[in-house]
Amino acid sequence: MSYAVKELYYTLQGEGANTGRPAVFVRFAGCNLWSGVEADRASAVCRFCDTDFVGTDGPRGGKYRSADALALAVAAEWERGDRQGYREAAWSIAPWDATDTAFCVLTGGEPLLQVDGALIAALHRRGMAVAVETNGTIRAPEGLDWVCVSPKAGVGCAQRSGNELKLVYPQDGVEPRDYEDLAFDHFFLQPMDGPNREANTRGALEYCRRHPLWRLSLQTHKLIGIP
Repeated sequence: MSYAVKELYYTLQGEGANTGRPAVFVRFAGCNLWSGVEADRASAVCRFCDTDFVGTDGPRGGKYRSADALALAVAAEWERGDRQGYREAAWSIAPWDATDTAFCVLTGGEPLLQVDGALIAALHRRGMAVAVETNGTIRAPEGLDWVCVSPKAGVGCAQRSGNELKLVYPQDGVEPRDYEDLAFDHFFLQPMDGPNREANTRGALEYCRRHPLWRLSLQTHKLIGIP
């Protein structure tokens, strides 16, 4: 199987339970809730997405012809980041030792349109712990080390268990309580970005104060200016 990748880069995870952890991000092209074309936004299921996942023209993007080819590129990017010395300056609250365990995050778009067992196995052979960030509409394959689901209003949640559920807040048509019976280790509210970000942040903060199951997730990568 080949894989269409928008971009592949080394950075720190900016949000959720692994905030601050060094990682290689693999952003897959395509999504099942929006075409990514601005003219289609008004008719999309998810109308607030702020990510460019169209095409394969980003840094180290392209059509990778096999799982091994993509895993090799991920491992090379991890080593490139190590040589640049980023990891020595990073802090981490991750469940693994970030100085010892290579880490990659499969994101999108919707990565589970492409991610399969062959790719997970190939990344594991390269010594990578493998995380996925998904909208939850597709069941995750076996073997992932970390599953983050960010559910969207207007669609069901097929992936009902994992490590973290990260709900963009607020969303018309869904409330945090709608997901509290799902089997996740962590529950996060992440303020919706955009012109109402400050008000959304205050709202998410107050909700977390009143409902201690939920924790606040901020997009720290945007605050400090990294990818």
